[in-house]
Amino acid sequence: MKLPVTVPLLLIGALLVGCGSNAVAPRYTTEDPELMRISEDRPADPEIYTEDLGSYCVEITETWNSHGSTPNGQTLWAKDTYRVVVPCD
Repeated sequence: MKLPVTVPLLLIGALLVGCGSNAVAPRYTTEDPELMRISEDRPADPEIYTEDLGSYCVEITETWNSHGSTPNGQTLWAKDTYRVVVPCD
């Protein structure tokens, strides 16, 4: 009779220990350096460009924004992308 009560308590205890010990460490790397950079200097924003997708076109604006810092104090830059549908010329 004690087994049905013990199993959920053990699972809850394991969950609390795993989350409390910071088991998921952040990764500051990516396979695509055009999405994230680590630097003290803000990367230059790329130009606005239009992409033809067949029946419509999309104007793409990309900007770099600070998204915190790494444990050693360097700024973490991530690229934000804004897309809007525009008529094709």
